[in-house]
Amino acid sequence: MKSKAPLALMEQMAMILVFALAAALCLQAFVKSDAISSRSDARDRAVSLCQTTAEAIRHAGGGEESALESAAERLGLSYGAYAPEGAPLEAHYNADWTLCADREYEYWLTARPAESGLPGLAMAQVQVWQSGRDQPLFELEVAWQTEKEAGDHD
Repeated sequence: MKSKAPLALMEQMAMILVFALAAALCLQAFVKSDAISSRSDARDRAVSLCQTTAEAIRHAGGGEESALESAAERLGLSYGAYAPEGAPLEAHYNADWTLCADREYEYWLTARPAESGLPGLAMAQVQVWQSGRDQPLFELEVAWQTEKEAGDHD
């Protein structure tokens, strides 16, 4: 009578191989889900930052430049702090979304005046960018009414 040990050993090796493949697939799925979660978290933070900045700009009112300066002050930023004088509102954030003043940043926010084409309507474009990407993480346009001159009629 022959021993069945070699057959049992082969069965066990096949089962170990199946479990190893299943573990590798699960690990790959977990890594991908973590990357998707990180991107989603970054986009959520970008949306929140854009909305907060847009609301500060709308609340400030006035002309485009004065609204951006007032919004920067309201948000605790200094207008043109990271760029030459007269540049748009810009703020830099590290990987933990903490405001940073050095050049080692992962994300940055910009707010630029935009042309509305209508008298009495001012606009600005707010964007959040991530290092290494050529598209913004999130962007939105904000519009608000300004006072018109007495002679302006359209």
